[in-house]
Amino acid sequence: MNQAGFPILSLITFLPLVGVLYLATLRGDEAAVARNARFAALWTSLVVLALGIYLWTAFNPAVAGFQFVETVPWLTGLEVQYRMGVDGISLFLILLTLFITPIAILSAWPIKRRVREFMIAFLLLETMMVGMFAALDFVVFYIFFEAVLLPMYLIIGIWGGEKRIFAAVKFFIFTLAGSLFMLLALVWMWRNAGTTDIVTLLHTPIPPRIQMWLFIAFLASFGVKAAVWPLHTWLPDAYGEAPLPGTIMLAAVMSKMGAYGFLRFAAPMLPQASAAAAPLMFTLGVVAVIYVSYVALAQTDMKRMIAYSSVAHMGVIIIGIFTFTVEGVEGALFQMLSHGIVIAGLFICSGILLARGETMALSRLGGLAQKMPVYAAALMLFSLANMGLPGTSGFIGEILVIVGALKVNFWVSLLGAAGMVLGAAYMLVLLRAVLFDKYTRPELAGLKDLTAGEYAMLVPLAVMVLWLGIYPSSFTHIFDAPVTAMVQAHVAALAPHTAIAMVSK
Repeated sequence: MNQAGFPILSLITFLPLVGVLYLATLRGDEAAVARNARFAALWTSLVVLALGIYLWTAFNPAVAGFQFVETVPWLTGLEVQYRMGVDGISLFLILLTLFITPIAILSAWPIKRRVREFMIAFLLLETMMVGMFAALDFVVFYIFFEAVLLPMYLIIGIWGGEKRIFAAVKFFIFTLAGSLFMLLALVWMWRNAGTTDIVTLLHTPIPPRIQMWLFIAFLASFGVKAAVWPLHTWLPDAYGEAPLPGTIMLAAVMSKMGAYGFLRFAAPMLPQASAAAAPLMFTLGVVAVIYVSYVALAQTDMKRMIAYSSVAHMGVIIIGIFTFTVEGVEGALFQMLSHGIVIAGLFICSGILLARGETMALSRLGGLAQKMPVYAAALMLFSLANMGLPGTSGFIGEILVIVGALKVNFWVSLLGAAGMVLGAAYMLVLLRAVLFDKYTRPELAGLKDLTAGEYAMLVPLAVMVLWLGIYPSSFTHIFDAPVTAMVQAHVAALAPHTAIAMVSK
């Protein structure tokens, strides 16, 4: 049912395209076009954010199913519809996208080359991401899921660093190749159920012998997007070479697309295969948490250290999803929200130094706490949240995942918790090198503290880190109902097979 009385999800999804059309009509000298393009993109994203907040206030958290459903016939002969809707799981991922987008656009203010084209690509990216999270038809989902590649490829390839072409091509090939496997799975499920409606597919039984093949296809696609080890090798290059706004969207939102795919498709549609693959996914998650944390600890570049920390935290999310417990899945969801905000803050902190012409080499930084105290406070807050310090958003998600894993396997819980210790190790190394080591270069003494634009980016993120950490129930109650329903459905789907196994023994 569409409680809003009007197609709010379509409006949120496609309103950025209105901004794209406006940007395409801009004429005048290059400086005026660039200035107008920046403000037009920013105001468009803020209006869409306001609609997202309305969606949040009108959402009924007591309902486990989908709300604000919109259905329009599309490919009627093939049983494909344009169908949109949200539940508590997808709602906050949409809100995360809408919240991060204007902050990322603000971070694009220093870009001087082809500003209008950059803003067009960015608004297209927002449309594709929101459409993917809101889609209730598998074909529509797949179109949005794949369409994300093009604007991000252009953002990296045109506005990235020295090795931008290599990073953009690697990102494109990895994600496209993985998605082709999902396309094969989509075709099989389409033929099996006779429809691509996601709600129908959630209740269409699939033979267990087929489920594992479909799960492998989903793992190839969603695993690449979520940067699951060892499918993460595109990530350091993409993060390192992308311009700051692209890095923010890659880390804060695009990595969540893969985790969302596991939650929306793999776990509920393939319960037997998901349960059978849980030990594998635990192993991949634990390796990401421990091994990648050591890799992060060995980095000498600030931005690459933050990039590897992102992979480690995605490992925690994967562990939480595949516990199939309420605590674990809610912890994974909470960690997705927290990580999106915290990693955006960390990358902005690195981008602030780059904007001042500074290097990312840790050995050439130091002593900034004395000369940039407000910057130091912001970097300290986001770093502590990345460590999982109590009182910050990072703690809530990690502790819920640990509790959920403890119900399944003690060693998975223990090894997953090791990520908090290792996270503290590499983040403390970063803080010491950037903020507290002695000056190695006299020019560092002349650095200025935060500007008004940098305050506008960091303050909302800092507020959210503290809000999520101090009052988490204001967010968790939104996805309580769908997560509980999903876990109960998973247990019920496994019950007959568990009973047969017990009888056979």
